[in-house]
Amino acid sequence: MIPGWLLVHTVTIQVYEGDTAYGPQYAAPVAARALVEETVRTVRGERGEEVVASTTLYLMPTQACPPESLVTTPSGRTASVITSALHSAPGLGTPDHREVTLT
Repeated sequence: MIPGWLLVHTVTIQVYEGDTAYGPQYAAPVAARALVEETVRTVRGERGEEVVASTTLYLMPTQACPPESLVTTPSGRTASVITSALHSAPGLGTPDHREVTLT
Protein backbone atom coordinates (compact mmCIF):
# COMPACT_ATOMS: atom_id res chain seq x y z
CA MET A 1 0.00 0.00 0.00
CA ILE A 2 1.00 3.58 -0.52
CA PRO A 3 2.62 4.83 2.70
CA GLY A 4 0.22 6.92 4.76
CA TRP A 5 2.84 9.60 5.36
CA LEU A 6 2.69 10.46 1.63
CA LEU A 7 -1.00 11.32 1.86
CA VAL A 8 -0.54 14.82 3.26
CA HIS A 9 -3.79 16.40 1.98
CA THR A 10 -7.44 15.87 2.82
CA VAL A 11 -10.06 15.88 0.05
CA THR A 12 -13.82 15.47 0.18
CA ILE A 13 -15.33 12.88 -2.17
CA GLN A 14 -18.97 12.58 -3.22
CA VAL A 15 -19.19 9.22 -5.00
CA TYR A 16 -21.27 9.26 -8.18
CA GLU A 17 -24.20 6.82 -7.81
CA GLY A 18 -25.92 7.30 -11.16
CA ASP A 19 -28.49 9.46 -12.91
CA THR A 20 -32.05 10.00 -11.76
CA ALA A 21 -34.99 11.85 -13.27
CA TYR A 22 -33.69 14.92 -11.41
CA GLY A 23 -30.06 14.67 -12.55
CA PRO A 24 -26.93 12.98 -11.16
CA GLN A 25 -27.06 11.43 -7.69
CA TYR A 26 -24.11 11.41 -5.29
CA ALA A 27 -23.43 9.69 -1.97
CA ALA A 28 -22.88 11.72 1.18
CA PRO A 29 -19.49 13.47 1.23
CA VAL A 30 -16.60 11.60 2.86
CA ALA A 31 -13.17 12.91 3.78
CA ALA A 32 -10.17 11.01 2.42
CA ARG A 33 -6.43 11.38 2.77
CA ALA A 34 -4.67 12.02 -0.54
CA LEU A 35 -1.63 13.37 -2.28
CA VAL A 36 -2.82 16.22 -4.52
CA GLU A 37 -0.79 17.15 -7.60
CA GLU A 38 -2.09 20.22 -9.41
CA THR A 39 -0.58 19.71 -12.86
CA VAL A 40 -2.38 20.25 -16.15
CA ARG A 41 -2.15 17.31 -18.57
CA THR A 42 -4.19 15.59 -21.26
CA VAL A 43 -5.89 12.28 -20.42
CA ARG A 44 -8.39 10.01 -22.16
CA GLY A 45 -11.91 9.98 -20.72
CA GLU A 46 -14.16 6.94 -20.33
CA ARG A 47 -15.28 7.13 -23.96
CA GLY A 48 -11.77 7.64 -25.35
CA GLU A 49 -12.03 11.39 -25.82
CA GLU A 50 -9.10 13.66 -24.93
CA VAL A 51 -9.78 15.76 -21.84
CA VAL A 52 -7.61 18.28 -20.01
CA ALA A 53 -7.07 17.24 -16.40
CA SER A 54 -6.03 19.95 -13.96
CA THR A 55 -5.42 17.80 -10.89
CA THR A 56 -4.23 14.28 -10.11
CA LEU A 57 -4.96 12.60 -6.78
CA TYR A 58 -3.25 9.59 -5.26
CA LEU A 59 -5.47 7.73 -2.78
CA MET A 60 -5.45 4.49 -0.82
CA PRO A 61 -6.40 1.62 -3.17
CA THR A 62 -9.55 0.89 -1.15
CA GLN A 63 -10.96 4.40 -1.60
CA ALA A 64 -13.98 4.48 -3.93
CA CYS A 65 -13.83 7.33 -6.43
CA PRO A 66 -15.45 6.34 -9.75
CA PRO A 67 -15.65 8.62 -12.81
CA GLU A 68 -18.18 11.47 -12.54
CA SER A 69 -17.78 11.65 -8.74
CA LEU A 70 -17.21 15.10 -7.25
CA VAL A 71 -14.02 15.93 -5.34
CA THR A 72 -13.30 19.06 -3.32
CA THR A 73 -9.56 19.74 -3.11
CA PRO A 74 -7.75 21.49 -0.23
CA SER A 75 -7.88 24.76 -2.22
CA GLY A 76 -11.71 24.59 -2.07
CA ARG A 77 -12.17 23.80 -5.77
CA THR A 78 -14.80 21.16 -6.59
CA ALA A 79 -14.08 19.12 -9.73
CA SER A 80 -15.45 16.08 -11.50
CA VAL A 81 -13.52 12.80 -11.77
CA ILE A 82 -12.37 12.03 -15.31
CA THR A 83 -10.53 8.75 -14.66
CA SER A 84 -9.96 6.48 -11.69
CA ALA A 85 -7.32 3.76 -11.99
CA LEU A 86 -6.25 1.15 -9.46
CA HIS A 87 -2.50 0.47 -9.56
CA SER A 88 -1.81 -2.88 -7.93
CA ALA A 89 1.03 -5.36 -8.27
CA PRO A 90 0.67 -7.94 -5.47
CA GLY A 91 3.97 -9.46 -4.42
CA LEU A 92 6.17 -6.98 -6.29
CA GLY A 93 6.72 -4.53 -3.45
CA THR A 94 5.33 -1.55 -5.36
CA PRO A 95 2.94 0.81 -3.57
CA ASP A 96 -0.65 -0.09 -4.42
CA HIS A 97 -2.76 3.05 -4.86
CA ARG A 98 -5.63 4.66 -6.76
CA GLU A 99 -4.82 7.42 -9.26
CA VAL A 100 -7.66 9.84 -9.99
CA THR A 101 -7.67 12.68 -12.51
CA LEU A 102 -9.98 15.69 -12.12
CA THR A 103 -11.34 18.33 -14.50
